[in-house]
Amino acid sequence: MSCKTWGSVKEASQYLGVSEKTLQLWREIGYLKPGTHWRSSLKSNALPWKPEVVYHLRWCKEEINYWLDQDAPINDIAA
Repeated sequence: MSCKTWGSVKEASQYLGVSEKTLQLWREIGYLKPGTHWRSSLKSNALPWKPEVVYHLRWCKEEINYWLDQDAPINDIAA
């Protein structure tokens, strides 16, 4: 993968080795924080009630590794 900072749901799921549903679940639970780990896309064609999400790839990886090091049940709750 390139040194791209922000990536789509598909790119993030491939980079982190998890499903797109797992990323959504981690957002909902609070492992991945809005504004830091993910944000709504700035694309003008996204519907306001269903915005496209983009992820900060490196920061997400660091956060997931942190929770894994803390023995958090992050893999047990994956979708």
